[in-house]
Amino acid sequence: MTIFGANETAPRDGADRSSLGVENQRAMAVARIAIGVTQGLVLYLLYRTTEDQGIGRAMIWPATVPGLFGPLMLVALYLPVVLLAGVGRLRPMTLAVWAGIAAVVLGLLGWHDVVRQAVGNGPDEAPYLDLPLFPFAAVALFIAHHLIVPADQERRWIASFAAYFDTAWKAGVQLALSIGFTVAFWLLLFLGAALFNVIGLRFLGDLIQEPWFAIPVTTLTFAVAVHLTDVRDGLIRGVRSVALMLLSWLLLVMTVLVAGFMAALPFTGLDGLWATGSATALVLAAAGALIVLINTAYQDGRPENAPPAVLKIAVRVAALLLTPLVVLAIWGLALRIGQYGLTPDRIIAAACAVVGGIYAVGYGYAALPVHRAGWMQPLERTNVGAAVATVATILVLFSPLADPARLSVADQMARLERGAVSPEAFDYRFLRFESGRVGEKALARLAASSDAAVATRAKEAQAAESRYEIEPPSVLSQVVIEAYPAGTALPQGFAVPVMSSDIRATCDTAGKCLAQSLDMNGDGQVEVLLANPWMLMLFQQADGAWVEVGTVDLARCGGPRQDPRETMRSGGLRPVPSPWADLEVAGVVNPINRSADCERAQAVAKPPVAAPAPPR
Repeated sequence: MTIFGANETAPRDGADRSSLGVENQRAMAVARIAIGVTQGLVLYLLYRTTEDQGIGRAMIWPATVPGLFGPLMLVALYLPVVLLAGVGRLRPMTLAVWAGIAAVVLGLLGWHDVVRQAVGNGPDEAPYLDLPLFPFAAVALFIAHHLIVPADQERRWIASFAAYFDTAWKAGVQLALSIGFTVAFWLLLFLGAALFNVIGLRFLGDLIQEPWFAIPVTTLTFAVAVHLTDVRDGLIRGVRSVALMLLSWLLLVMTVLVAGFMAALPFTGLDGLWATGSATALVLAAAGALIVLINTAYQDGRPENAPPAVLKIAVRVAALLLTPLVVLAIWGLALRIGQYGLTPDRIIAAACAVVGGIYAVGYGYAALPVHRAGWMQPLERTNVGAAVATVATILVLFSPLADPARLSVADQMARLERGAVSPEAFDYRFLRFESGRVGEKALARLAASSDAAVATRAKEAQAAESRYEIEPPSVLSQVVIEAYPAGTALPQGFAVPVMSSDIRATCDTAGKCLAQSLDMNGDGQVEVLLANPWMLMLFQQADGAWVEVGTVDLARCGGPRQDPRETMRSGGLRPVPSPWADLEVAGVVNPINRSADCERAQAVAKPPVAAPAPPR
């Protein structure tokens, strides 16, 4: 018995696998079940090393060596998936070489991610990997695997675009169905456990909570699902065809929405977009959605799979819209970096914008009638090139070559040294808790600084056990709070409470925050109402400092959602005395929970309607 794929007569990925010989199907099933069982056992053993062993320490080897445990965990999670997807699709030698390369790369990524973490991952602390590594590693593996499979099947370095499309989209559907099958399996187990619990039998409920059962059964179920979906090739292709058809028509909706958004920008301006604080992520997400939907309409580029004329127009328009979207993303990111410097999130966003730029240039060129190729055909080369660039970018970002934490720390330190940020506004929390070993080393340098203010704050950060013990950086010079009515002035020092609260980053551009001075409780002292796009906040002065005493949600009483700033500008805010005083109970003052507040608010807002006159 040989595993399918060991001979040169193995059908290509596009062939119907339901016609495979019984012996080959059995061999593939045995191989995949063995992979699933082995993965489950390895993951369980790794999990066991992190548990309390009852011998005076929390973990045993290899969990006590984070630089070893992290790579082992990442390899155990992802390498079996590569093997499951490669059995029957790659020649044995190709699969062995590719699996070896994937294992080495995953191991190096896991090792780097652990060793760059801050010191303190000792034998009493569980080793860990940063969360972003998991999705990015999965994306890199998926893309790389489906660059290799078609090339191996066609026996050339670069396969045809039709082969890339067929392999990748089929694998995507297969992965989704396999995950869904595994989730459904566990839902049925929980349902069965609930049924047995009703009659007093708890063995199944207790069993599924045991890691020695749950982990291997999950991996085995996923492996079985992969095999079942693989040998039912016609089913997968049918599901894929339906999914592509439905998604391709959603391209019309997305194209209209993005076109409308771009058309409205000249009239609304960009302030609203920048005010979100996540403009780059939002715009890049829209660009990513367009890229996926364009490909669902274009498919493999064969004439028989060409979309209707209306979708062809939508594809061209969407391809051209990618460029302004990516430009907006880069613009917003550049403004943010110019204001606050580099952070790991901004570096990752910049990398995504670069990949998006590759798509925008390639798709824009494909949409123009300046080339002699067929309809949108340059899109094919763009997809392959962007796929390679995506894998390379992920490997660079999660390796020492372009470690986002290292680059961010270097940039933030340079900003401090050249005076672009003051010692008071510098983010010491980032160095202490968010940038790993390189941040701790930079913080040690600051603690030895000749600048007393810098050294004091750095030493306080070094002594902190939690990020919440460190005062957030002051951004006083960047806060813009407009006074209402125009021409009036806010009380001196009012910006102080804004600096020390979570809303300090909200008031960073003109028009985002509006404040009004008024006496809210009739005590002759001035309070301040601060309106941002979401709510009203009341501040009062106590012991020489301005403190927040409460908030107001304008939609709480069932009214329409309003912009608090517009309500303030229209003069629609005025204090109304409370009809009930607070109640002191055993020396403790308790506010009365007034259930009729909303009815009272409506009565104040709407004058009573006169009763109709009696009929004569």
